[in-house]
Amino acid sequence: MLSATPRTTLGRSKERGSTDRADLYDVLDSGLICHLGVVVDGCPMVVPTGYGRLGDTLYLHGSTGARSLRAADGGEVCVTVTHLDGVVLARSIFHHSVNYRSAIVYGRARLVTDPDEQMAGLRALSERLAPGQWDYVRRPNRKELAATAVLALSLEEASVKTRRGGPSEEEEDYALPVWAGVLPLVTAWGAPEPDPMLPEGIDPPVHILHRE
Repeated sequence: MLSATPRTTLGRSKERGSTDRADLYDVLDSGLICHLGVVVDGCPMVVPTGYGRLGDTLYLHGSTGARSLRAADGGEVCVTVTHLDGVVLARSIFHHSVNYRSAIVYGRARLVTDPDEQMAGLRALSERLAPGQWDYVRRPNRKELAATAVLALSLEEASVKTRRGGPSEEEEDYALPVWAGVLPLVTAWGAPEPDPMLPEGIDPPVHILHRE
């Protein structure tokens, strides 16, 4: 179960919230990009970035020169992941909405300095974005690792919110001759596009061809 804190307790639409940790994992494990919120030199900054999860730890990465990651190390951060599942079309503009799944994680990020954990975090990132690639391509070398910062964030303080279903209408609006319902949003992978520098005869590996 997710523990309620002043930051994770929902103020509105509480019925859309969930305290089931499995729901948090589902939102995170279904996404590819998160948004990292930090304060840099007194100003808020939100940075989109890839991420990976190992147990109850979220891993993010970037350049060691990135201001956002330097500011995040040891500081309070907020990470969000959102999936838009559809646009809810109502009989009135006021009641239009969206169906979504979202997660917010709060906490104090830490820079990963242990070499084994750094590699494990990078592998989790790689496998979230492209499962199977870590064992298919060259691993990062010492120079590349030195240029890469990996942040770890505990999933101890997090909230989950979801909306499903059709529009909620005013009773009198149901008589209006207006179409209402849900316009689902579906995303899918396209066909692999080879690098122009790729020699002939090298086909995409199975884990790329069969990506779901």
